[in-house]
Amino acid sequence: MKKRIRNLLENSQFADIAERATARKRVLNVLVSLTFDAEPLIAWRAVEALGLAADRVADGNPDFVRGHLRRLHWFMSDEAGAVCWFAPQAMAEIVRRRPETFPDYLDIVVSLIHTTAEEDLAHFLPGILWAIGTVAPLTADNAQSALNKVGKCLDHGDSQVRGMAVWCLRQMRREKELAGREHLRLDDGVVEIYANHRLETTTVRELLGS
Repeated sequence: MKKRIRNLLENSQFADIAERATARKRVLNVLVSLTFDAEPLIAWRAVEALGLAADRVADGNPDFVRGHLRRLHWFMSDEAGAVCWFAPQAMAEIVRRRPETFPDYLDIVVSLIHTTAEEDLAHFLPGILWAIGTVAPLTADNAQSALNKVGKCLDHGDSQVRGMAVWCLRQMRREKELAGREHLRLDDGVVEIYANHRLETTTVRELLGS
């Protein structure tokens, strides 16, 4: 099944994957495993497909989906044995589609910027910023708790982190936090962002002005 699902991801056949998940909930397990894929585009598409498939499964079995949310959260810890670097994005994409079903995970996603182990945070940070930006419109008040740490990321040494911080603040509708940051307007640091089923390459300054 994994090979077939991966092939569907390669061809952006998300509706087909979601339909399969309604008949076989095991598709969610396969999609979670594909967030570990060595090819970033496949991992990102697995995140997108997981949101769609989980939305379908949650109609009849929300507890099954909640189990996957718990599993993804656990995969961010060393105890899991294999850390899933795409776990924040996967949790956010599931919850974005079903905020009324998993409201507690809205807060959990936002809190990842505070609760992630320091030794892992550098690797997780771009994904956490994407996750916060994804759920922020659904939990605007709670997202403010992350505002200070998101703002500090604008001065990070990694352009991917700086760019995702810009994107996150725009999603939070906190553009005023970007005012006066003239160095960002000159920042040609490269940023990769997932959009329209593909990874697009842009820069920090382009994200600031888009």
